[in-house]
Amino acid sequence: MTKDVISIILGGGAGTRLYPLTRRRSKPAVPLAGKYRLVDIPISNCLNAELNRIFVLTQFNSASLNKHIKNSYHFSHFDKGFVDILAAEQTPDNPTWYQGTADAVRQCLHHVENFDFKYVLILSGDQLYQMDFRDMINHHIETGAEISIATIPVSAKDASDFGILKTDNTGAIVSFTEKPSQEVLPPWASEVSDEMKGIGRVYLASMGIYIFSRDVLFDMLGKQPEAADFGKQLIPEAIEAKARVFSYQYEGYWTDIGNISSFWEANIGLTDDIPQFNLFNESQTIYSRARMLPPAKISGTMEKTIIADGCIIMASRLERCVVGIRTRIGKGSVVSNTYIMGSDYYQTLDELDRASAEGRPPMGIGEDCVIDKAIIDKNCSIGNNVHIQGGDHLPDGDFEKYTVKDGIVVVKKGVVLPDGFNI
Repeated sequence: MTKDVISIILGGGAGTRLYPLTRRRSKPAVPLAGKYRLVDIPISNCLNAELNRIFVLTQFNSASLNKHIKNSYHFSHFDKGFVDILAAEQTPDNPTWYQGTADAVRQCLHHVENFDFKYVLILSGDQLYQMDFRDMINHHIETGAEISIATIPVSAKDASDFGILKTDNTGAIVSFTEKPSQEVLPPWASEVSDEMKGIGRVYLASMGIYIFSRDVLFDMLGKQPEAADFGKQLIPEAIEAKARVFSYQYEGYWTDIGNISSFWEANIGLTDDIPQFNLFNESQTIYSRARMLPPAKISGTMEKTIIADGCIIMASRLERCVVGIRTRIGKGSVVSNTYIMGSDYYQTLDELDRASAEGRPPMGIGEDCVIDKAIIDKNCSIGNNVHIQGGDHLPDGDFEKYTVKDGIVVVKKGVVLPDGFNI
């Protein structure tokens, strides 16, 4: 069954809501949990489900994403599996870039059509979840669906942020509404499990995860060349045309990494005693680039903190922090509620001497710093006695060295904060 599936992961648009993390990289390339990238999540879900023919469609700021995929996913010479990048390309027949999710897949069909497959699994590159796609594929086959949409029950409060689907008693989707207001919601309730009913999650939101039967996908994309998006155009039109569109209900943890606040919460949530997203589930391994880094060296007090490989931590205290690879934190520093992405390399002794001569701090976080409610992007050099205090008291704003969104301070990639800098 899994040999009948081709997976397509959408690299997403410009990712403006995740700025400045997407200033120089695409959304799927944003570092996650100190050692992964967001794109590792859908790829790992595919590999864990024995789906090993995967295309990743890229367009915006794609250099770091392409490099990560090239360096991470290698298969045996005797294996037919692959993770291939399909970058947006202009051709004599099509001079435009990707105009939306459906248009991106349409433009890449000529790269896909020569493979032997019956079903196409279409995924987003910027969501956090662990799903066994084999269950969804079996459900698609058993229901005789032409299109299957993964849905998650949400409350009335959250429903207005999603496309909401209405199902009949067989699980077939009979209608769709985009981000409905609270006043019109009640008739849109669908049949969900007793557990979901008990907590008021009775509205089915689209997760942006689709399975198409091959012929149906090719036919729809060919006959509707102006339809640029699955969620806004093709799928609502298929439901309207009474196609066999079925819901596959998923009740596990899932979050759409749509903005700085959700990204910060998803990472800091990993430090909980029993996190909703389980990094330690061996049946749901998260694959990524293998790095030959030394173990972390740690002094000081730590509580609910994740430390990646290759770190040198001399801080007085870390609490509810995610600390990425190769991070250095100096003596006396106190860091809380913060995601530190780490560094891409270690500075050499010559580089450290040069930085010292020029009055620049070394990469990492210096001594006697106090940092709370922040995201420190990669390769930052933060001096001694730097104070960063995020919170609701800070208005949103974009500045030369940092951005504030929803009270979270995001220090931009590669910047230098001198000794005594205050936010």
